[in-house]
Amino acid sequence: MNSKKTPFPKLFKGIALFTPGGDLIYCIDPSKKGRWHSHLCSALQEILDLPEPPHFLVPLYTATIDHWLDPRTEKVRTFAEAYPAAIRYQALLNAVFNTGNLAWQTTPWNDDLCDSIVLSTYRSSFEQLWVNHDLIVRLEVSEEPPIDSQPLLTAPKMPSQNQPYILRLFVAGHTPNTENILQSLHELLEKYLGSPYTLRVVDVLTHPEQAEIYQVSATPTLVRILPKPTKRIVGDMDNTEKILHMLGILNKFNYSN
Repeated sequence: MNSKKTPFPKLFKGIALFTPGGDLIYCIDPSKKGRWHSHLCSALQEILDLPEPPHFLVPLYTATIDHWLDPRTEKVRTFAEAYPAAIRYQALLNAVFNTGNLAWQTTPWNDDLCDSIVLSTYRSSFEQLWVNHDLIVRLEVSEEPPIDSQPLLTAPKMPSQNQPYILRLFVAGHTPNTENILQSLHELLEKYLGSPYTLRVVDVLTHPEQAEIYQVSATPTLVRILPKPTKRIVGDMDNTEKILHMLGILNKFNYSN
């Protein structure tokens, strides 16, 4: 995923929330006064169009990190821990929190916190959470949460220039033409999109089930999965105007082919 990174503060508290499918939403709080779990759940509700905020993911799928100043040594120290369902994502956590090869601690687990059998009962109502959408979203923190813990920040309704784009390029085999398409798409997205995005190439010859899921009958096809609604372009990947229209940003830029 590409994104315009906000500089990391020297001292901060970070909170990450994963979904059962492996998507990630996180925030960085320099004031270290908020917990922000409800905000992350509300943002997931908006992004994935869920019936309500998925508070049942907390704490099972959470991880926290704290950069704090040791008054004795006047050096910055780091404490990072993750619950068992999130600890396997250590590499990703280190990437988003810029912590190198830090070894995260596993938070002691008690089944009373969230029974796995109970959690599975949510699947029928929150099916989107069990699907991997390649989401890595940083929720920007601008102020302290209110005392009553009601959500103060929520992700804006999609489409939004601050929300990630999930794109799939369906091709038939990896050919020189595929490489050319990828290069031109990358240049276009970097120049015009201005939002985090994930572009994945799917070879329909080796993954025909993916073509069926996304109703792809010809290649190349570019599918915009998020923001909703789903849109697609079939065939001509050199048409900048057509691609920008599909992305929903045609009128925001002056461009030249």
